[in-house]
Amino acid sequence: MTEAAAEYKRALELDPLSLVINRNLGWLSYLAKQNDQAIAQLQKTLEMDPNFVLTHVYLGQAYLQKSMYVEGIAECEKELVTSPNNTWVLAELGYAYGVAGRRMEAQKVLGQLNELSKEKYVSPFAAAQIYAGLGEKDKTFEWLEKAYEDRSIGSSFVNVKVDPIFDPLRSDPRFADLLRRMNLQS
Repeated sequence: MTEAAAEYKRALELDPLSLVINRNLGWLSYLAKQNDQAIAQLQKTLEMDPNFVLTHVYLGQAYLQKSMYVEGIAECEKELVTSPNNTWVLAELGYAYGVAGRRMEAQKVLGQLNELSKEKYVSPFAAAQIYAGLGEKDKTFEWLEKAYEDRSIGSSFVNVKVDPIFDPLRSDPRFADLLRRMNLQS
């Protein structure tokens, strides 16, 4: 992580107005569990462009990790306005509802994803994220296994090793086994 952060900081020095670099530096801070830093960086990105793609959802996830559920949900909902059928954004919103204790809304998002899967590809990882938010470990592992079998790459499945939403699973042997099979073990 520190190597990636150094590279992004260098890139930012070279192009301080790059929205992509600014946003991704915020996301990297989130993945490193530096949520205050992530929030500041993502807010800076939104000051440059209030609708820059994925910035609201990344900011929402950083808020959620600080138990700032109202703010986190609001940011995910803002992202959904500009990307209404983006399955990854829906999954992040479903996760947000789940960790905030809004089970019915999280279940509704699962239903939306199920309906969308009849029209287009929806990564099984999306359901895993929502079940993680709901605290349903067995269901989370069931859907992580489906994502693994599906070779889901069109989502943040590649970040499963470091994404804080999966922290509650890290002590479970099934998680270590999944990382081993993905060649992501420490």
